Amino acid sequence: MSAAEVKNLPQNLPSGASDMAHIVLTFDNNKLASALYGQFDENLARLEQKLGVDIRSRGNQLTIKGSAPAAEQARRALDNLYGILQKGADIGQSDVDGAVRMAIAADDQLTLPTLERKGKVSAAQISTRKKTIYARSLNQDAYMRALERSELVFGIGPAGTGKTFLAVAHAAMLLERGMVERIVLSRPAVEAGERLGFLPGDMKEKVDPYLRPLYDALYEMMPADKVERAIAAEVIEIAPLAFMRGRTLAHSAVILDEAQNTTPMQMKMFLTRLGENSRMIVTGDPTQIDLPQNTKSGLVEALRILDGVTGMVTVRFNEGDVVRHPLVAEIVKAYDRDGKLARGLGAES
Repeated sequence: MSAAEVKNLPQNLPSGASDMAHIVLTFDNNKLASALYGQFDENLARLEQKLGVDIRSRGNQLTIKGSAPAAEQARRALDNLYGILQKGADIGQSDVDGAVRMAIAADDQLTLPTLERKGKVSAAQISTRKKTIYARSLNQDAYMRALERSELVFGIGPAGTGKTFLAVAHAAMLLERGMVERIVLSRPAVEAGERLGFLPGDMKEKVDPYLRPLYDALYEMMPADKVERAIAAEVIEIAPLAFMRGRTLAHSAVILDEAQNTTPMQMKMFLTRLGENSRMIVTGDPTQIDLPQNTKSGLVEALRILDGVTGMVTVRFNEGDVVRHPLVAEIVKAYDRDGKLARGLGAES
């Protein structure tokens, strides 16, 4: 049975209001409908705020009123969220925000991988035994689909867009399904100049501070005891970029995070580690380069040199894809505006 039955009711609207819509949704499960609405209808209130519609609930029935595009977007968002609940997952306000983004973008063309049009929201997902993650923006959707189909994927964009988290989640899924034999995590330790020997402890302890975001994502997708056992057995391997030269990484999911802080030679070295039956994911933000002044970024160079190479896919995120606190998106926008202004002033001087 479908998640909801939709009825477009006859409209008796005043002149000039012909673009208004009145949609009724009837859900087939009262318990799931209650979870969809949220405590004190907080999820419905968030949809109203985001889309500028009026939503009224009565039992397992919802009435949406608003402009035709906004009402249809609300319907799509609710259908998406109800589908998530039907699969046994919980939803929160971040899921509501993601459903709204996906609903607004539902008629846009995907740049990946087949230029299909999305008249109905059908978000990509990554599932492990512990957790299922659904795309919360069009670019996240394209990224997750690229991870499924491509052996080399670049995820480029600002902090908070999920590019690293989704990469690790996808790697965890591949490992759990037996599609790869190990996960290799790497991140340039720019702060230590790639010379980690002076730090106390073994190799894992030396690089842990730089790889903490990758660990956090692993613990989200896998039980903590399994993560620890996999690390001990080197099924999940910590591979500092400076120590990867000469290796071939076969049957592996390989992730390079903070790639903007690699040099061109380091990036070339890393990319050429790709072995048989492996997947490689490179993430970074070219606006956050911490390399010494006048040192070229390996990520920027790679994106230029490899543009058009068959089998490589680049997905670019923007501030609209930020899934952290809404203020993070505003901070990203403010810094982006300031950077553009500075470049403009520099060009004039």
